[in-house]
Amino acid sequence: MRQALLAPKRVAAAAGLVWDCVPSGTGSIPTRWLLLALSVLLLGAGGLVPTAPAAEGTHVSVIVRTHDASFASERLVQRVGGSIDRRLPLIDGFLATVPSKAIERLRVTRGVASVTVDRRVRLSSLSSWDPKTDLGSLYYVAQEVTGAGEYWNDGYTGKGVDVALIDSGVTPVAGLVTPDKVVLGPDLSFESQSPELRNLDTYGHGTHLAGIIAGRDDSVPTPVQKGEETFVGMAPDARIVSIKVADSQGSTDVSQVIAAIDWVVQHRRDNGLNIRVLNLSFGTDSEQDYRVDPLAYAVEVAWRKGIVVVVAAGNGGFGSEGLNSPASDPSVIAVGGADGNGTYDWLDDTVPSWSSWGTHKRRPDLVAPGKSIVSLRVPGSSLDLAHPGARIGASRFFRGSGTSQAAAVVSGAAALIIQQRPTITPDGVKALLVESAQELPKAKKEAQGGGMLNLKLARDTRTPRRLRLSPAGTGGGSLDLARGSSHLQVNGAVLSGERDIFGAPFDSGRWAALSLAGNAWSGGTWNGNAWSGDAWSSGAWSGNAWSGNAWSGNAWSGNAWSGNAWSGNAWSGNAWSGNAWSGNAWSGNAWSGNAWSGSGWGP
Repeated sequence: MRQALLAPKRVAAAAGLVWDCVPSGTGSIPTRWLLLALSVLLLGAGGLVPTAPAAEGTHVSVIVRTHDASFASERLVQRVGGSIDRRLPLIDGFLATVPSKAIERLRVTRGVASVTVDRRVRLSSLSSWDPKTDLGSLYYVAQEVTGAGEYWNDGYTGKGVDVALIDSGVTPVAGLVTPDKVVLGPDLSFESQSPELRNLDTYGHGTHLAGIIAGRDDSVPTPVQKGEETFVGMAPDARIVSIKVADSQGSTDVSQVIAAIDWVVQHRRDNGLNIRVLNLSFGTDSEQDYRVDPLAYAVEVAWRKGIVVVVAAGNGGFGSEGLNSPASDPSVIAVGGADGNGTYDWLDDTVPSWSSWGTHKRRPDLVAPGKSIVSLRVPGSSLDLAHPGARIGASRFFRGSGTSQAAAVVSGAAALIIQQRPTITPDGVKALLVESAQELPKAKKEAQGGGMLNLKLARDTRTPRRLRLSPAGTGGGSLDLARGSSHLQVNGAVLSGERDIFGAPFDSGRWAALSLAGNAWSGGTWNGNAWSGDAWSSGAWSGNAWSGNAWSGNAWSGNAWSGNAWSGNAWSGNAWSGNAWSGNAWSGNAWSGNAWSGSGWGP
């Protein structure tokens, strides 16, 4: 393990939460058939690489995404000698064949969001990527940085602990297909209406985090060994309970996230589940006091019910100076991201600029590895197509940076601690993680909280008895203020005001009482609205998947729901706790790629 161990120390009382994660490159998501085709090829062949693009002057296949529903870009394709091959309504775009010399003209056409060459793929052998020397590999993060391997050596691998992941879903790629590895909770996203997309991760974010938390290749022996030739997450025997709330464009509303948290609380022990950890990499720039904010109250209720809630610190500079909501609630664990600076020595580790520091009112509680973390890729997902440079090696893996990844590392760590200490409370887990963390001498105290996650020291440290108590929330504030500046739209209508995703009035006081009592869900109804995906309480549990979780056709303020999705920036970009996705590789001890571009989607 690379870290020298220092004596444990107490963290300042004003510790804080935050969360964050983001990609780099250009591109867009294809239709479902392309997603499935690429997945089958990857799972069966061990790797794909794109062929070289066609020479100038020849015709090439491109995927075009548009900003609106006009056909101007399609007419331009035909004027330059191209043809429309297939419309792709999932991404508001189309597949076309155009002269290669016309691509740039098409890209600058008004109304065009992006033009991506739809390259064919060919099989390739495993690349020279080496997880033992890549400072972002899970092998390195688990073995050399965080000390997770010390828990594995003692037989603690997260077995028996379920980690709820409220995110963009999980797609069954290698590393997440071990029997009983992923349990599918209800799909509360807009894609739940489509049987082909239901529960699957068309965005690419949730699968990446699931791999970090509990990924495990089928070939990994039991007990888990330190084999760099296989993929192993932080808690390889923990189970992921996936509750999908975001679609292929990352769109969702605060009310969907709240409903998902309520579902986790109510069903945490149903049908053999043992949900003890909740990973949430979502945040808004709401400045509403956490003591009344409904989203903050929802995570606080989960904490009171015995669930360790881990949130990412967030993108620095997104919306407000303070930590995003619900990171602003001091009850839960706020995780910032750490940067190893391209060396194996922890003494020069820093907290990068994209990891939010918060303010004196609320700081991150601790930091964990968050730069250039290599985890599982979803071929054909939005992030995969938008950021092809983030693909690693034989195209099975994807590299991402942000406090989303750091939070996933800590969620896996929490599962290890809970298996070791089954009766530990959320307060106990938080206190143990903070007090055993390793202070980074090159990082500001305000940015790192207790310091870097240190499981080797946590393993042998007694659970602290007390943790500073914070005023409890009431949840009776404004749902619209909880959204901050992020509002979804459909057909020109904006989802705003005190109404939920169904367009129904939201009584925060009534909801808060139901949430705390564990009654916000009743069968398939949440807070009085029919959500036909929740059949758990009526016994429609089928294997490890939900059955019958389609929408029930609720009206949107008098307009029938007809498959249109609200679109907006609630999860896209800043609200998805992240910073960048990049394929730049570490070269020896030095980072050989381009500089990071703040909290944007850059190279």
